[in-house]
Amino acid sequence: MNKYRWQASVLVLVSFMLGCNEFMVVGVISDIAKSLQVTVAAAGYLVTIFAVVYAISTPIVTLFANRFDRYRTLMVLMVLFFIGNTASGFATSYNWFLVSRLLTAAVAGTIESLITLFANDLAPRHKRAILISWIAAGFSIASVIGLPIGTAISTATSWHMAFHLISVLSLLTCIALAIILPRQLPKAPASHLKGQLVLLTDRRITLGAVLILFSAAAFYAYYTYIRPLLTTALGFNTTELNWLLFVLGLMSILGNRLSGTVAERHGLTTLPRFYIVDIVLLLLLPQAMKNQITGMAVFLILALIICVQSSPVQIHFLDVAEADYPQATLLAASLNAIFFNIGISVGSATAAGVLAHGGLTRLGYGGAFFAGLALITILTLNHLLKHQSTESNR
Repeated sequence: MNKYRWQASVLVLVSFMLGCNEFMVVGVISDIAKSLQVTVAAAGYLVTIFAVVYAISTPIVTLFANRFDRYRTLMVLMVLFFIGNTASGFATSYNWFLVSRLLTAAVAGTIESLITLFANDLAPRHKRAILISWIAAGFSIASVIGLPIGTAISTATSWHMAFHLISVLSLLTCIALAIILPRQLPKAPASHLKGQLVLLTDRRITLGAVLILFSAAAFYAYYTYIRPLLTTALGFNTTELNWLLFVLGLMSILGNRLSGTVAERHGLTTLPRFYIVDIVLLLLLPQAMKNQITGMAVFLILALIICVQSSPVQIHFLDVAEADYPQATLLAASLNAIFFNIGISVGSATAAGVLAHGGLTRLGYGGAFFAGLALITILTLNHLLKHQSTESNR
């Protein structure tokens, strides 16, 4: 049990490291633009490009990586990540920095998938959901703790030093993985590309993927503009903003923990209730925004519950793959990250459209629309699972 705790801690540390690398650019974007002599807008494209490459490369690298030993594959990808992040820290031109970010984006999604698979194999069955939820929480912790620390380091020294710090963290993480992770784990059955992609033809999987997409879109349909929502719409000043974002981050960490509890106890059957609450809160957001207290209260509750589907759906993907598509378990572990990133793009684009035509206070309507689609999707998925369970018991 003691060894398992160390293994679990290292896996969460990997997700924290990945989160720091991904979110760091947001906090130091102005410093990067000034140092590399480009506009802030040009530097901002780095965030978009990272997300696009992450979403596209993850399934490709994952399908290829499935042919090899998981431990060795993880260590090779970690080394590539270390090289890419270190190159970012030493970048002296925009193109150099862009290429280094492309390298880290190309491997980050598969690293996340592999540590999820390790968690699934190493954790006792009754603790699997909790560990997977903590791995997801690693990214939230990075945004709450890692991002402000990186920004402070950049302000005090330079943004290069912030990336060097991540390189040190990634090197220490590699050493810890080499010491603590088992070398021999059950290997996926050998399979060609078609044999793995057959996973995506299962309605239980496609409905789960669509659910993740709509959930992320519902979140980012308003969260994309959380800063102007808190400052311009609610009237909080810059000092208050930093504390409020910190509190929202803490609520999202608690939300990940809640997600693990839901996955552990009720699975997918409880999720419709959360989506109903999401819809109601997002529809009431324009009215709630008329007052700082009610507006902030709505944002805090949403931060707690709007991504509660993460662990239940991840467990659902892994269970279906293990039972019927054992050759595609690594692909199954990657679906959450892939479709969440697609959902971010959809939600952000929707937010931009609503903002252009309806203003800040109506951003909640776009979120409510996607939460409604998510509710329909989870009801359909639960109906399908109930029907299949009834058929199999006959």
